[in-house]
Amino acid sequence: MSGSVAIDAMGGDHAPAEVVRGAVRAALEFPSAQLVLVGPEDPIRREIENVGSWPASLRIVDAPEAIGMGESPVEALRRKPRSSIRIALDLVRSGEAQAFLSAGNAGACVAAAQMLLRPLPLVRRPGILVTVRAGERPFCICDVGANVQPRPEHLAQYAVMASVYAEHIVELGRPRVGLLNVGEEEAKGNELVKATRPLLESAPIDFTGYVEGDELFDGACDVVICDGFAGNVLLKTSEGLAARLSKLFHEVVSGVAAKHLMERTGGEPLDGLLGRAMGELRGRLDYSEYGGAPLLGVDGTVIIAHGRSDARAISSAISVALRMVDLDINARIRDALAR
Repeated sequence: MSGSVAIDAMGGDHAPAEVVRGAVRAALEFPSAQLVLVGPEDPIRREIENVGSWPASLRIVDAPEAIGMGESPVEALRRKPRSSIRIALDLVRSGEAQAFLSAGNAGACVAAAQMLLRPLPLVRRPGILVTVRAGERPFCICDVGANVQPRPEHLAQYAVMASVYAEHIVELGRPRVGLLNVGEEEAKGNELVKATRPLLESAPIDFTGYVEGDELFDGACDVVICDGFAGNVLLKTSEGLAARLSKLFHEVVSGVAAKHLMERTGGEPLDGLLGRAMGELRGRLDYSEYGGAPLLGVDGTVIIAHGRSDARAISSAISVALRMVDLDINARIRDALAR
């Protein structure tokens, strides 16, 4: 894949080390891509030297300031004009890069992207999409935090944009779209949901109706549409539950069930059995597989990665950004919205 990505080297819990490692990994995997690490030059240079490989397609753009995870997005952008987020997005605005990636302050990323890149034609409000792996088939949630008080037309546009992304990036065929609600009956729901339904029924998507939260992980739909408040709660609850289930599984298997399992598995060492089972469970719940969350609807490719992203997650997010550029997802979104 080709294309160019400006990467916030100072974003995330493990920056800059894991961000740099992920960028080097992606640069080696996609040698025709141009990757730009944005942040204080000396620490980034040291991390690249620690990795021991400096791909020709990787360069550094100095940005001496960083926006912390706990800072107010708008105030931080105003006080820190030379932050890595601001300068990286400036590269996209000027055309020096085609995509932006950060695992840092999500609010600052959204605010800066909307301020510097502007929405695509016809788009009222951008929305964040997250892909969740559940069972054999993933599903997408939009919005998960960019717009906590949307209007019906915003949700309708999210449905169209998310369908384009799910079809071409997640490769879900013609995705089935559901509207998150407290029940499946048409009479249920708040005013926002009720006003959104007819817009989705007339949109160029495969709308399947209302969907409840407990149905999502059983494949009720491929794309679930909701306001940013409900979507963020859904996402964080799912992440927390997945982490707790993983710990609970380990506790139960290694505790009360240990002797029973040894008997049933013909004496296979327990650590080997646990390792295989835990590896499978982690694979099914691994947020890093799909790299990051695109901010759909801005005039440029913007990917917001998880704050805990390691090198693998950063590399995956870069891959998603390059695919979005290669497939010109924004052009496909413009066409779909025009219909």
